[in-house]
Amino acid sequence: MRVRLTNGDHTDVHYEDREARDEAEVIDRVLSMLSTESGVLRCTHGDRQVLLFARGVATVEIAPQGAVL
Repeated sequence: MRVRLTNGDHTDVHYEDREARDEAEVIDRVLSMLSTESGVLRCTHGDRQVLLFARGVATVEIAPQGAVL
């Protein structure tokens, strides 16, 4: 997913939830975690683990992998 931060930068991260039944449930969990002020989401960016803090996220774009044109 592509995340736009409050400072205007963006980053592409990968979030995986093994307990989710389908993609819609994963999206719901991501949005519910980031909708709270103290929400934190553990993701990966390449081979690095990153934490997204809800206060720093402006928007989340979820799309199939590949180039965004």
